[in-house]
Amino acid sequence: MIFENKYIEIDPIGIAHSCFTDKFGIPRQSNLVPAARASLEIFPPYNKKEAFFKLEEFSHLWLTFYFHDAVRRGWKPTVRPPRLGGNKRVGVFASRSPQRPNYLGLSVVKLENIAQKNKNIFLEVSGVDILDKTPIIDIKPYIPYSDHVQAQEGYAPHPSFFEVSFSKDASLFCDKYKTQQGPDLAELIKQVLSLDPRPAYHTSEQREYGMDLWDLNITFTSNNDRFFVEKIYHKK
Repeated sequence: MIFENKYIEIDPIGIAHSCFTDKFGIPRQSNLVPAARASLEIFPPYNKKEAFFKLEEFSHLWLTFYFHDAVRRGWKPTVRPPRLGGNKRVGVFASRSPQRPNYLGLSVVKLENIAQKNKNIFLEVSGVDILDKTPIIDIKPYIPYSDHVQAQEGYAPHPSFFEVSFSKDASLFCDKYKTQQGPDLAELIKQVLSLDPRPAYHTSEQREYGMDLWDLNITFTSNNDRFFVEKIYHKK
C-alpha cells in the first residue's frame, strides 16, 4: 500500500528525565529494574490537566517513545540481540532493537505520581528502560486482562541475576546520597548490575567498568558472575 503522504509527522508530547544518562547500564527491558525512575515532562499544548483525567486509576502505562540516540546509526534488517550472545542475527522485527525503520520504542512502566508544577504536568514513573532526554510520543493505560496474556518468550527467557557487593566507600556514599537526595542509589545500582549490563563479548573478561546514573559515575569490576562496586563520585 502506498500512502498519499509518504512522511507522517509525529509531534512528541514530552520528554523523559531519566536516571540513565548514558545508554550503558540501561536494562534491556522495562520493569526489570523497579528502582529505575524517570519524570515525564509534558509539552504544550498537551500539558492540559483534563488530558490526564482518570489516568491515576491505572497502575501501569504503555509508553511509545523515540530512540533518538539510534538515528545516527541507521536501521538494519537484521540485528544481534544480547540474549543470543551478541553473535547471532535475527530479523529486526523479531527483536526490540532500537535500530528500527522508524526508531519507535514501546515500554510498560509503573505510574508513581502525576504532579502539576505551575502550568507543567509531570508523570513520575518507575521500572524505566529509557535514556535521559528521550522524546515521548504517546501514553496509554496498561490493561492487565488484555495486555498480559499467556505468550511464548522465544529466544528471550527470563534473565538470570548476578551477585552485587559494595566497597565501604561506595556503601557510605549511597547512604549519604539517600539521606540528602531521596532515591535509594544502592538499590538502583544493585538492580542494574544484577542483570549484567556488559556487552556480550565482555562477559568472560575481568575488567573495570564505568556507568553513569544521574550526575554520578559508578565504577565497578566483574569477576565471573559477581560485580563489585568500587567507587561512586559526581561527574565534573
